[in-house]
Amino acid sequence: MKKQIILLTIVLLSITTTNAQKEIESLTYKDTQDYSFFKKVKNRTLVKKYSTINDNIIKIGDTVVLGKPTSEELNTRTYSLGYGKKIRGGLSDSRTTSKKAYEFIQMGRPAGFGNIMTSLAGEAQIKASIDLKNTKTVVKEIRAFHRGSKRKPLYIVVVLGEINGRAFGLNKYLSVMDAELAIETGELLLKNRKITRYEAILKLKEAKELMEIEMMTKKEFDELKKKLRPIILKKG
Repeated sequence: MKKQIILLTIVLLSITTTNAQKEIESLTYKDTQDYSFFKKVKNRTLVKKYSTINDNIIKIGDTVVLGKPTSEELNTRTYSLGYGKKIRGGLSDSRTTSKKAYEFIQMGRPAGFGNIMTSLAGEAQIKASIDLKNTKTVVKEIRAFHRGSKRKPLYIVVVLGEINGRAFGLNKYLSVMDAELAIETGELLLKNRKITRYEAILKLKEAKELMEIEMMTKKEFDELKKKLRPIILKKG
């Protein structure tokens, strides 16, 4: 217990020390992968505006919506086997149920008290469940972190709060642990989100099938192809 208290104190002191760091007015995905740029950035640096690989923009104060979860949480329970009220000694049965959960969005702040205690206990962070799908939230913070040492690229963490100021159950905030992936996979929906390369390819394949069954004209297909071409050929 003493060891956990010492570790918790060190983490909290580290958070307090690193909070007062230089802000970045505008950050792009390209910046996060540029060694000459990211080597100068400290962990937890506040970012006011971030632009993804597909030029989707997210800013502090934006209203966003939780989209469709892309992961599953498995829950396994063990039951004793028996007939009526009589239990057959030593025999049991396990049943596993699954529930959709967010891959990149978790409950609480990324380094909040609850998540720190969860980590110290050796437990996994609690992911946001499908129950929060379509919830409108407000971007409270955007911060940049290294994927390890300062020699590693940056990733973006976004802290979300409820519009009405209430809490998400026991948690006041949600943390988007990789905003780039959350936005591009549709877990986090922006107001003017642009179509991704993967989505553009799927849309073009679907259009081709529609053309083959004469549900779309060749002219309509060619127009769509011309529109999607720059997105599909865009290099990351």
